[in-house]
Amino acid sequence: MTLEVENLKKSFGGVHAVQGVSLRVAAGELLALIGPNGAGKSTCFNMLNGQLRPDGGSVRLKGRDITGMAPRRIWRLGVGRTFQITATFGSMSVVENVQMALLSHRRRLFDLWRPVAKEDPAEALALLGRVGMAGQAARPCGVLAYGDLKRVELAIALANSPALLLMDEPTAGMAPAERVALMELTARIARDSGIAVLFTEHDMDVVFAHADRIVVLDRGIPIAEGLPAQVRADPRVREVYLGTGGTHAH
Repeated sequence: MTLEVENLKKSFGGVHAVQGVSLRVAAGELLALIGPNGAGKSTCFNMLNGQLRPDGGSVRLKGRDITGMAPRRIWRLGVGRTFQITATFGSMSVVENVQMALLSHRRRLFDLWRPVAKEDPAEALALLGRVGMAGQAARPCGVLAYGDLKRVELAIALANSPALLLMDEPTAGMAPAERVALMELTARIARDSGIAVLFTEHDMDVVFAHADRIVVLDRGIPIAEGLPAQVRADPRVREVYLGTGGTHAH
């Protein structure tokens, strides 16, 4: 099992943001973590990649306890992450942005005084090829369409050859066709490379079309887990999140 989370807890003063979350993600599997705003999804993500230290519980990556480790250590152990709001170096080219991530992965950031363009671009170009962006490698990130930036961010997240990929609302801000294309690409890469993917998402069409399993949180508490069809039919999930009609929640 790639990711094993047991009884994770986090409070902020008197607010219990996460209360006893347990989940598992296998290699090549896409697990969606969903719930209404304030359910604790981002807090969970921030504990998994070390930005927050849990008050209780454990996080194991391929059997190794990574609970409370610093983000840079967790990243080096093979956890990639994409964010709801994409951030790249806008004045640098697409390939240079990926090269930066590769330099960090190789512990060679001391080389940054040299122009990044002097680094061998072959590996960065190969990563860009996987996400369909090799043809735009020389373009500055600052001029890219938002959907293309999301693909660049995915290439950057793959630079450390992750065993686990955390994706925080990967399709936020994208057009419907772009959302489908990005998630199909992510699923294909995950299954081809054996990468476990845990993602949050508010677009329920994306969730039910692409998640292998779903975990639902409400006020920090897991209220349902299972296959998409099981979760969609769960009365409590429909009450607190999906509503009585349709599949969209925003």
